[in-house]
Amino acid sequence: MLISNAFAQTAAAAASPTDSVMQFLPIILMFIVLYFIMIRPQQKKAKEHKAMIDAITKGDEVVTQGGLAGRVAKVGEEYVTIEIAQNVEVQIQKGAIGLVLPKGTLKSL
Repeated sequence: MLISNAFAQTAAAAASPTDSVMQFLPIILMFIVLYFIMIRPQQKKAKEHKAMIDAITKGDEVVTQGGLAGRVAKVGEEYVTIEIAQNVEVQIQKGAIGLVLPKGTLKSL
């Protein structure tokens, strides 16, 4: 009365190789979706920014990421000299350039 009956358990079926793959399938799909939603667009944007920076020449009108607008006076390997006002030049890193403006934009500002 106080002891419950013990029944024999059946042996568990052997796990097939496809079962283990199916367990990891949602995680794998999640990484694929994250790659196409987050990583790939960032890589594309970085590539476009690098191409824009490499194409900068003297006389281009640019806006820095800090908001300074000016005309490129000198281009070096790592730094760019920008004339932000008449006889006022600022030296910044190339990576700090956020936007290249169309010619003549600074006159309208």
